Amino acid sequence: MIFDHNHLTKIGAGLAAVVAAAVGVAPAEPAVAATTAATGETVCTVDDDRAVELSGLVATDEGYVSIVDSRPNSADVLIVYLDRSCRVVRTQGYPTSPRDPEDLAVAPDGALWVADIGDNITAPSRRQTIALWRIPPGGGTPLIHRLTYPDGPHDAEALLFAADGSPVVVTKELGTVSYVYQATRPLEPNTQTGVPMRLVGEFRPTATLPSGDLGRVGELLVTGAATAPDRTRVALRTYTAAYEWDVPDGDVAKAITQGTPRITALPDEPQGEAIAYTVDGQAFLTISDATGPTPIRRYARTEPQPSATADEPTSFGRVVAGSPPPPRWVGTVAGFAVVLTVLWLVAHRRRRG
Repeated sequence: MIFDHNHLTKIGAGLAAVVAAAVGVAPAEPAVAATTAATGETVCTVDDDRAVELSGLVATDEGYVSIVDSRPNSADVLIVYLDRSCRVVRTQGYPTSPRDPEDLAVAPDGALWVADIGDNITAPSRRQTIALWRIPPGGGTPLIHRLTYPDGPHDAEALLFAADGSPVVVTKELGTVSYVYQATRPLEPNTQTGVPMRLVGEFRPTATLPSGDLGRVGELLVTGAATAPDRTRVALRTYTAAYEWDVPDGDVAKAITQGTPRITALPDEPQGEAIAYTVDGQAFLTISDATGPTPIRRYARTEPQPSATADEPTSFGRVVAGSPPPPRWVGTVAGFAVVLTVLWLVAHRRRRG
C-alpha cells in the first residue's frame, strides 16, 4: 500500500503523543484566552485539478491566491490565482522546482512570498536550506531567497513578516512547542548558502480545544500563518484553531512570544493548513490540504480582550534568544516511529485481507 502526504501527516501526528509521553513531555495546557467556538461559513469551493492539496492562502481585491504544496510531478506544484467564486483564473510556476511550498505571506512592501519551508521528518534527506520565493507587487517571475537554521533542519509551514521586512518562520514540531526564527540580516536573491536565522522564541499551542480529525495532537501542530491587511494583527493556525495577537509596534516575534492570543476554534477543517484574513481584516479565511473539491471557509474572529503585560512572557510563548537550540532527537525518534507504524499497518491490513 502506498501512503501519500496526508496519510503520513496523520500517522505522524498521532504518534507524536506517544513519543511525547515516552520522553516525558506533557501536552501544554496554558490558561486559555477568550475562545470562540466558530462554525465555518463556506464562501466558495475550489474544484479544479490544477488546484489540489492547497496549503497557503491570501485574499485579494480580485479573489484569492493559494499554492499547491506537493504533487508527484513537480510541474504541477503551482501558484494558483482564483476569482471570488473560487474559479482558477490563472496559474504560475517556478523557474526551478520548489521542494515543499507550505505558506503564503504578504510583506510590508506588498510583495507576495511563497514559503518553500516544508521538510517532513519522513523525507529521504533533510534540507540544508529553506527557500522563500518573492513575487513583486505588480507580478512577475518568482525569485528565490534562501535561509538557514542555526541548529539544523526543521519542518515548518508558517511565515510572517515583521514591520522591517524581515521574515519570521514558526516551525511545525512533533511535540508541544513550536520554535520562532527570524532572519539575522536582509534577504539575498539566488544565494546558495542562505541568510542565517536566529532562534528568538517559542510558541506553545493549547490542547484544550475540541479535537479535529487528527486527535488532540492535531491541536499542537502549527500549519499556517496570516497578517491582517493593516499589519496590526497576526495569526497562527493549528489543525483545530486560530491564534491571533495584536502587533502594535510591528514586532511579530515579540507578539507571539510575549503576548496572550485570542483563540478561535476551527472545527470544520479536515487537514486544515492555510489561513488568511479577509480583505477588510474582520474575519478569517481557511482552506484544507485536500485532493477533492475544497471549500474556502470564513470564520468570525474572537473579539479582542485585555492583553497580557507586554514585558511578561505568557504560558503560550517564551523568549529564548541566546538560549541553546532546541533538541532535535525527539523528531528523529518520531520519524522512526512513523516508519515502524507504516510497516505495521501494511502487515495488519495484509493479515486482515
